[in-house]
Amino acid sequence: MDPGYLSRILSGLERRDLIKKAPSETDARRRILSLTTEGREAFSVLDARSREEIAELLSELPDEEQRRLLEAMRTIQSVLDKRLKFSEPFFVRTHEPGDMGWVVQRHGESYFREYGWDERFEALVARIVADFIDDYDPARERCWIAEMEGERVGCVFCVKGSDKVARLRLLLVEPGARGLGLGGRLVEECIRFARSRGFETLTLWTNSVLDVARRIYEEQGFRLVEEEKHHSFGKDLVGQNWELEL
Repeated sequence: MDPGYLSRILSGLERRDLIKKAPSETDARRRILSLTTEGREAFSVLDARSREEIAELLSELPDEEQRRLLEAMRTIQSVLDKRLKFSEPFFVRTHEPGDMGWVVQRHGESYFREYGWDERFEALVARIVADFIDDYDPARERCWIAEMEGERVGCVFCVKGSDKVARLRLLLVEPGARGLGLGGRLVEECIRFARSRGFETLTLWTNSVLDVARRIYEEQGFRLVEEEKHHSFGKDLVGQNWELEL
């Protein structure tokens, strides 16, 4: 895009109080753009309309045609990704049959290997997954699965807690996919979705031992609101509740 044209677009958005600029803390030549409250509201409306139009279009296709379309889109993405300097090496999608079993299995295996948590943690994940499927509200709940080269490498859930509060649950990134920004991307997807569905607060529960996950939450603007010691999954832990005002 022509720099002058882009500058005029941004100036127009700023005059309408849809975006705001702030100097970069690391590079004085750069300006950081972010949406204002009015900008987020405008985006939510446009995003909702776009999703409704796409959903209406896809609803007319039978399941087999939808699967063919998805595979074609993945092929296009994989071809273009090899030519884009800043493209992400992973692909994020919504859940499909078979994903929930993987979520339970990989949580159980990963947390045992990395933290020594016993099978009671796997049982907890299984209950969360079962409740998600049994009570699934597609208008206000979502699961994202990340793939690399056709293999699942991460997941996160956004689950309705109440009319105003959503919950981020079961964030997982496989060891081989860490360091690529995938964890942050999954949390961003959850935040965007919760905002677009009208939730006012996004909450999550984690444990202090999960250092990498906690750093991601802090970077995304979550704040720690409560801590409590507990003995679970065969370990003495410190549980933490985090919140993000949307």
